Amino acid sequence: MAPHPTTDWIQLQDRFYRKQEIYSMLWKHMDLSKFMIAGAPYGGPIAMIRDDKKVILLQKQQPVKPTIYLYTSAGKLMEQLQWDKGRIITMGWSESEKLVVVLEDGTIRLYDINGEYTQLSLVKEAKEYSVIDCQIWGTGLVALTGNFKLIVLTNFEEPRPHLMADPGLNEPPHSWTVIPPQYTLSRHVEVLLATGSTILTVDTKESQDQLLQQGPFTKMAVSPNGKFLALFTTDGKLWVVSTDFQKNLSEFATKSQVPPQQLIWCGTDSVVLYWDNLVLMVGPFGDWIKYSYDDAIYLVPEIDGVRVISSDKCEFLQKVPNVTEEIFKIGSTAPAAMLFDALDHFERRSPKADENIRSIRTELIEAVDACTEAAGHEFSQYWQRNLLKAAAFGKAFLESYNADNFVNMCQTLRVLNAVRYYEIGIPITYTQYTRLTPDVLIDRLINRHHHLLALRICEFLKMRTDRVLIHWACAKIKKSTDDEETICHMIVEKLINKPGLSYAEIANTAYKVGQPKLATRLLDYEPRAADQVPLLMSMQEDELALIKAIESGDTDLVYLVMLHLKRKLPLPEFFRIINNKPMACNLFEVYCKQQDLKLLTDFYYQDDRRVESANITILESYEQKDLNERINKLKVALKWYQDDKEHAFEAKAIDENIRLLQTQAQFEKELNQQLVGLPLSETVHKCITTNNHNKANKLKSDFKIPDKRFWWIKLKALAEMRDWAELERLAKSKKSPIGYEPFVEECIKAIQHNEAIKYITKCDPAVRPGLYIKIGDFKAAGQEALALKDIQLLSEIRSKCTDHIIAQELDAYIAQLSSK
Repeated sequence: MAPHPTTDWIQLQDRFYRKQEIYSMLWKHMDLSKFMIAGAPYGGPIAMIRDDKKVILLQKQQPVKPTIYLYTSAGKLMEQLQWDKGRIITMGWSESEKLVVVLEDGTIRLYDINGEYTQLSLVKEAKEYSVIDCQIWGTGLVALTGNFKLIVLTNFEEPRPHLMADPGLNEPPHSWTVIPPQYTLSRHVEVLLATGSTILTVDTKESQDQLLQQGPFTKMAVSPNGKFLALFTTDGKLWVVSTDFQKNLSEFATKSQVPPQQLIWCGTDSVVLYWDNLVLMVGPFGDWIKYSYDDAIYLVPEIDGVRVISSDKCEFLQKVPNVTEEIFKIGSTAPAAMLFDALDHFERRSPKADENIRSIRTELIEAVDACTEAAGHEFSQYWQRNLLKAAAFGKAFLESYNADNFVNMCQTLRVLNAVRYYEIGIPITYTQYTRLTPDVLIDRLINRHHHLLALRICEFLKMRTDRVLIHWACAKIKKSTDDEETICHMIVEKLINKPGLSYAEIANTAYKVGQPKLATRLLDYEPRAADQVPLLMSMQEDELALIKAIESGDTDLVYLVMLHLKRKLPLPEFFRIINNKPMACNLFEVYCKQQDLKLLTDFYYQDDRRVESANITILESYEQKDLNERINKLKVALKWYQDDKEHAFEAKAIDENIRLLQTQAQFEKELNQQLVGLPLSETVHKCITTNNHNKANKLKSDFKIPDKRFWWIKLKALAEMRDWAELERLAKSKKSPIGYEPFVEECIKAIQHNEAIKYITKCDPAVRPGLYIKIGDFKAAGQEALALKDIQLLSEIRSKCTDHIIAQELDAYIAQLSSK
């Protein structure tokens, strides 16, 4: 049976704190005082390197070359990084759990858990004056240079280092810290510098003196929520103020004027100070708790407590959660405490169980929720089970209760207990897990190569497993010594039952580690061509990339590959690749017709496609402004058409076009009219409207214009000129091949009704009434209808006539036909 939860509780004013042992450290005989240490939050790893500022007696087992060791919170060695890159100023961790190592020359290295790194550099001022100190937070850092300037880098993913406002220092600050941008009003990082007896607040634009008198301050720390600032003065006083220096929250006089080695916050409730072998925790009302240690320790601040790393164990110091306190506090009568007590009586078959339940009947739901939440705050699985049993016991007495919270907590505790296991070594609390989210926890597990556990958690929480399997496959490729065939079979066998899973990242990893054949084989399983094709291109598998793009049916993807190949390859090689691929050829032709006709001509020429070459040459001819150039292009096209007997019609059309252009050029000089480029009909029309009938007749003769077409052109031209005499001569010259109705229509359009009458009499009798109606001659229309003996037509004419006298005549015509 586990010790009662209150065993390690210590009261601080009206609050309780507890320090629980989480792990016995797996490392042996570790003297932490000799190391520079950086601990990652959220139960993260610990980075250690021998501190070159401290004298060390070399022993046989100690390596001469400096080494950065990465340990889990349980003291299990994860990675060793041989170090010969220069003097380290400080180390810290990013929010993505990358180790940030800042060097004296301004170089920054970001290492992942497996030792792979990316390198960044600060501005040249850092290299010129050296970095003497640095403060790191989750997404960035601020470096202090030898000339006492501040350089800020706010985002490790998109590094843009720049100088902050000049603080005007002539000597190093007594201490300094940063307020991360998410906690400032300006949303820019702010730096607090202790100088003299005051503090300077510096951002990118200005340096502001807070005009304090309580300094100098030898240590300072900002609370996890960015609202409070803890300061340690040279006279041994701990002072807590708001970060805007508007509120003085508390003061506490320690017995030491020596500044503590570490000054950090325990959540947002109390401040922890560490001197050699002594930890002092000071509460908000001046009460304190003291812990003694035989050996050196290191404190890692968390959002809800402090992780205490010593040579033999890992402990967690925190304020006892409110729900835990109300359940386990001696003498508590809170509903949750009564419910927990009721379960104990029930298991001992005591009737007091029923009495307890009855006493909290109206508050039973709150009691169940409190027991459920309290289970989440326990590290001991024994007390987790008991609290959940109490919650389940209380649920049985409720008619309707939403058990989602209970079920979720059971799932959460299984996950937390799995990652807290000493072989995994992530002692994350329920509060931290809620803030971190399961997705990020999965990322941290797979980064540590705990793929099986990550996979099981994903399946348990019903999350997608793609990223776990992809990371596992990439790690397998990097580490495996098997041949490509074996690796490919192993990966595909694991992933084949995961539809939609992307192989692109896995193939890219294989290519980067020098296994292009494996990469190509893996890409055959990639379901998304948009991921598959660009990777094939980067691997120089150009033709295969084109084939996959065509198979996808995605025209944009095909164009992407083709344009890449066009830029990269000589034209003959490019044409060879696309020639036997119809879709690629068709898309290439569409592209060239819009963008590059010359390239399309080259494409047709190399493939001996004469007709297509002729078509392109014709298009090019119309782009030529010089007539001779246009005619020469057309002659080339004519030759290509003449070489193919099946295209005699096209050859004849091109020949006529050439002759027309030559004729138009000649007429243009003679008539001083713009004719070149006009269609044949318009050219004839232009000749007629300029009274050059002989030239119009010559065009008719030379180009064998049919009579009907020629009469139509001439009719419209003469009507446009309003040359009614010439129009009449045309009508009398011979029988009209187009009839005489068009003559009437053109005259009506020109509102020349007298002219129209001349041609109505030449029209067929059946259409004459309608034509007379159009010109408003209802009497003549009636006479024509009478001649046709069409009484219905007469009635229609009568209905449209508005002249009273003519209407009477029309009525007589109707009566005449009706009497017969």
